[in-house]
Amino acid sequence: MREITQAGGDAKSCGCDVSVQEDVRVAFGKIFREDHVNILVNNAGISHIGNLESTSEPDFDKLFGVNVKGMYNCMLVSVGHMKENSGGVILNMASIAATSGIADRFAYSTSKGAVVAMSYSVAKDYLPYGIRCNCISPARVHTPFVDGFLRRNYPGQEREMFEKLEKSQPIGRMATPDEVAGLALFLCSDEAAFITGVDYPIDGGFMNLRG
Repeated sequence: MREITQAGGDAKSCGCDVSVQEDVRVAFGKIFREDHVNILVNNAGISHIGNLESTSEPDFDKLFGVNVKGMYNCMLVSVGHMKENSGGVILNMASIAATSGIADRFAYSTSKGAVVAMSYSVAKDYLPYGIRCNCISPARVHTPFVDGFLRRNYPGQEREMFEKLEKSQPIGRMATPDEVAGLALFLCSDEAAFITGVDYPIDGGFMNLRG
């Protein structure tokens, strides 16, 4: 938000727990009272390491509470507002883990697969209302989240694991946040008015160029 305002834009923050529907309704209600909302970008998400057997029920529930129910909640409270205001755009952040087998990402991959399925469903159901819905599936993106993830899960091996993750992309590096933001900006713009119901990979060749 600070970067937006420093660049001369207008931005406000409104915190809520996306996994709690009433919190989302209250937060979005404040926003709707101030202005029309034409674009929703669902970007809240958490990660998890583990296969089927090592994923506990509380961890599974927590992951789905944010990654799946959180997106459901935000879309649910937004579509009515968009219908009343002649349409809008919904963009959900998925992952290449949704459609590619990645070791020890059972719950995370499952949750992101649900994001892709939800995006297709919403895109289909809300065509008559002028609401477009797509999702983006990034490969690894270098953010503070990644640095924290490596510190927590691979203490003392951060550099080694970072390089391993970089090399897992055929292009030889992780994406930058700006590169993902550029695709998001396009899909939310009028230039993408003919695009809906699509899962867009931004993956440095991960899906098609490995091997």
